[in-house]
Amino acid sequence: MLSGKARLAGITGWPVGHSRSPRLHGFWIDRYGIDAAYVPLPIEPARFPKAIRGLMYAGFAGANCTIPHKEAAFAVCDAVDESAHRAGAVNTLVFQDGTISGSNTDGWGWLENCRAHGVDPASGPALLLGAGGSARAIAAVLLDRGVRVSVSNRTRERADELAAALPGLEVVDWDRRSDALADHAMLVNTTSLGMAGQPALDVDLSRANDALTVSDIVYVPLETPLLAAAKARGLRCVEGLGMLLYQAVPGFRAWFGVDPVVDDDLRRFVAADLL
Repeated sequence: MLSGKARLAGITGWPVGHSRSPRLHGFWIDRYGIDAAYVPLPIEPARFPKAIRGLMYAGFAGANCTIPHKEAAFAVCDAVDESAHRAGAVNTLVFQDGTISGSNTDGWGWLENCRAHGVDPASGPALLLGAGGSARAIAAVLLDRGVRVSVSNRTRERADELAAALPGLEVVDWDRRSDALADHAMLVNTTSLGMAGQPALDVDLSRANDALTVSDIVYVPLETPLLAAAKARGLRCVEGLGMLLYQAVPGFRAWFGVDPVVDDDLRRFVAADLL
């Protein structure tokens, strides 16, 4: 039951009905007995800046931002941290004393998910497929840890733009993505290929070395065609659901004052809505 003192947060997107974040945060709110609510907030792109200010003035503690609002969220902030600067986008907003602060927890969430699977992302060079916001966030955290990172995108121009934004990032032509696997310790799919309703990612894992780890940030379905192919070849796999869970931790802590735990109960609860 909510009281008049309940703390409020939510997820902004357009559309936003697909988001599992309300289910995720709702689980934590219930687990820790917090007087709070986390709600879906469908906001049209043209109305985003005013809507975010409105949420702050209405007493919200903050919000997450998903497609297509992450870059607009960066622009609306009064202050952003280094994670947001490096990623060029914001996925977590905190409202306090009339100001909006932004951060990007995608890269950190991906790293924590790898560690939860017993994978050290800093152990060798990584090849990222895709050049969108998630690729930039993941590339940034890897580069900051001294990892050699390559990116390959269907449109070479976007890959070149990403490399210009993140010095040290190498570009691999899309038609050479499979050949490049032999020289990398990790493959990360940051595209929507393999997501339910989308074509499968076309990459030839027979070119990979036996020590390759395959990570897919797609979590619908939980086992994407890429992960199924990697599993069949005996390669280590990192599914995408954990990234969703871990990236939510800093926001929940900031809004509700509790450091939530990512565990098997949470995974099962959120995964049940993906089946």
